[in-house]
Amino acid sequence: MNLRLSLPLATVAALFSFDAGAFDRLSVTASHALDIARPSETIAVPWASVNDALPQARSQQLVIRDSAGRTLAYQVTNIDATAKDPKMVGAAYGELLFQYDFKAGEKTATFTIEKAGATAPPFPPKTYARFVQERLDDFAWENDKLAHRAYGPALKAPAAPGSDKEVLVTSGLDIWFKRVPYPVVDRWYNIGHDHYHEDQGEGIDMYNVGPTRGAGGTGIWDGKTLHVGANYREWRILANGPIRTVFELHYDAWDANGAKVAEVKRFTVDAGRYFDRIDSTFTFSGPATLDAAVGLHKNPSDKGQEVKVDFAQNKADGSLVQWVTQRSFGDFGVAVIVPSASGFAADARNALVTAPVASGKLLRYYVGAAWTRGSPFATQALWQKHVADEALRLRSPVSVSLAAGR
Repeated sequence: MNLRLSLPLATVAALFSFDAGAFDRLSVTASHALDIARPSETIAVPWASVNDALPQARSQQLVIRDSAGRTLAYQVTNIDATAKDPKMVGAAYGELLFQYDFKAGEKTATFTIEKAGATAPPFPPKTYARFVQERLDDFAWENDKLAHRAYGPALKAPAAPGSDKEVLVTSGLDIWFKRVPYPVVDRWYNIGHDHYHEDQGEGIDMYNVGPTRGAGGTGIWDGKTLHVGANYREWRILANGPIRTVFELHYDAWDANGAKVAEVKRFTVDAGRYFDRIDSTFTFSGPATLDAAVGLHKNPSDKGQEVKVDFAQNKADGSLVQWVTQRSFGDFGVAVIVPSASGFAADARNALVTAPVASGKLLRYYVGAAWTRGSPFATQALWQKHVADEALRLRSPVSVSLAAGR
């Protein structure tokens, strides 16, 4: 998910000194140092580099091929939807994204980007997010592996006298476990609450959040007590598939042992991955730093499942790994990886990974989950291995180099 753009000086000169129209393709080389497989690796190329090599390239009229000649799905992100672009250089665009599955032992892959002779139809979406006003302001997101949701202001609001409206005050994060690769968020909200709490063939919402941190919610840890915010207040979608979805949730300030702390979370959701990236930015005054905490609910199973919960901590990579064994719903794993972690803690409801944060500086962490009935991770050991591999990938990102050519 995290990529370095490596541009040798000769390549930079080639990209920025040629006459317009002198080149007809942009070659991309992606490389890494690990021996493990890296499925669904997202490769990002700055749009400015695409336009320099292929002047006036259009985002919907490109073709990307791997070294075997296979055509790859792609996405162009828009970072400034109101930008004027009279020279047709893609002034609003951020990155060109596509994905590749590195096999075990495969450390280099090459691709070509060219202008297409016709407009490419939309690629099937593998990531998706939306505001769900009809379900008390939920905000839901998914990829082809999992779905999640956060809880909004309408759910927090008091119930009118005599109504049976649900009320829940929480900044915890929920998981929906999927059996299928296609999008389910709209389908599940359409069939209704009681139906998606049953496995009717596509998966199930069986994860219990309540007032806990759920799967990767945050708070401020003062050494004894976890101080948490309430439901998100605002949302903003920045990109929405087919390969990557990016959105923000804004949380009002809460009291953290005398410090007023507000938070903005930016989520990056990539296709094919069991982990999402979350960048949390806390703002506060007073102390130079606070200890943020990323949590997992200690007992997230539905009632009646005769549950057994195991945790494993790894100080070296900042991971907290959970495995939940259930009587009849299948087992599942959840994990958080906090690369800047300073330690571990717990309260009555949550297991926590702690990390120091300064006001206005982001805390980057990763949240993942998998279900034995909807993933290849049939055992606790397989889930732990996947988390360890994910941590390795984070420490050894893919490097990307570019060269314009004919």
